[in-house]
Amino acid sequence: MNILVLGGGGREHALAWAIKQNPKCDRLIVAPGNAGIADIAECASLNAEDGAEVVGFCEENAVDFVVIGPEAPLAAGVADTLRAAGILCFGPSAAASRLESSKTFTKQICDAAKAPTAGWARFTDAEAAKAYLHQKGAPIVVKADGLAAGKGVIVAMALSEALDAVDDMFGGSFGAAGAEVVIEDFMTGEEASYFVLVDGETCLPIGSAQDHKRVGEGDTGPNTGGMGAYSPAPVLTEAIAQQAMDEIIRPCMAEMVRRGTPYQGVLYAGLMIEDGRAKLVEYNARFGDPECQVLMMRLGAQAMDLMLACAQGRLEGARVNWADDHALTVVMAAKGYPGDYVKGTEIKGLDGMPEDSFNMVFHAGTKREAGAVVAHGGRVLGVTARGETLAEAQARAYAMVDQIDWPGGFCRRDIGWRAL
Repeated sequence: MNILVLGGGGREHALAWAIKQNPKCDRLIVAPGNAGIADIAECASLNAEDGAEVVGFCEENAVDFVVIGPEAPLAAGVADTLRAAGILCFGPSAAASRLESSKTFTKQICDAAKAPTAGWARFTDAEAAKAYLHQKGAPIVVKADGLAAGKGVIVAMALSEALDAVDDMFGGSFGAAGAEVVIEDFMTGEEASYFVLVDGETCLPIGSAQDHKRVGEGDTGPNTGGMGAYSPAPVLTEAIAQQAMDEIIRPCMAEMVRRGTPYQGVLYAGLMIEDGRAKLVEYNARFGDPECQVLMMRLGAQAMDLMLACAQGRLEGARVNWADDHALTVVMAAKGYPGDYVKGTEIKGLDGMPEDSFNMVFHAGTKREAGAVVAHGGRVLGVTARGETLAEAQARAYAMVDQIDWPGGFCRRDIGWRAL
């Protein structure tokens, strides 16, 4: 099969790496890709959010299967355009991906499905939102309704912080994403990510992970897109995973079918776990980044078979073969991230790195300039390792980090600390 992966980050490098190992993959193209992806696949320049352009490219290159990595092409309806052209595609329709692109929509689905989640209210003007905040007090959670690259959520521990967040969102700091604001009750507990493949009817869990959102050690400092992750998430026990499937995921997916917008692709459920029960924090309509890196490390070549079964509506007969192992990824970011950071600093020491089913450096924001690998984003590398225990995976990952010569970068040294 000829396969096209849309995207150019660490998630897409991990997807491409897993797909490449599968004997069904004859030709692998990633658009736009990055310096690391270029070592294992062809990179193409393509507007991933333009469905007609993607379809044209697929027809010219005899592409059999498209895997959509990021959220923006999903929200733009690229999966719909591909399916209309008869091209097999992994990723939900624009209507179904509203589970990520609209916080309000997700809450309405949860209410209809009676899925446990935080109490909420929606606002289209700042004054009404502020009046509600004064009535509720803090701690409280303020979310931009639309897509904000994982950053449009403020967990306000003080009322003043919540009021400022409302001003920022309605003031345009998140663009169109902040035209509506959802305010939610603050939930206590421990967060975990649960990844489930859905082909409309059938839901197949493919793994759990926990990520570290904050930039500083001990989970301090501002939020980021994620500074590291590990899988599986020990807090998500078998019993809690079953409760999440029975009370949250299956009822919500049944509600999507009932509305005529069945979900097809990977559903990423962010869960809050307390007293042995899960509540829904949010849904995402794609793999998490960096959670995808640890999942692909553990799944390997079967990931492609599972995505294909999902796209073809064959999940009912599919199963996941799990090794009893652990994986951990450490994100190396450009100094200054998540604020202003410098692009173009050279990264050395990548050439001699082990690349196998236990060790892999996934590239996120990198590109090649005059033969050298240079940083081209905030989050730049995802140094990933697998082991029989989480401690072993962590030791392997940091051993690789220590071989990378990049004075312009930094990482957290405590990824996995909650589980260890």
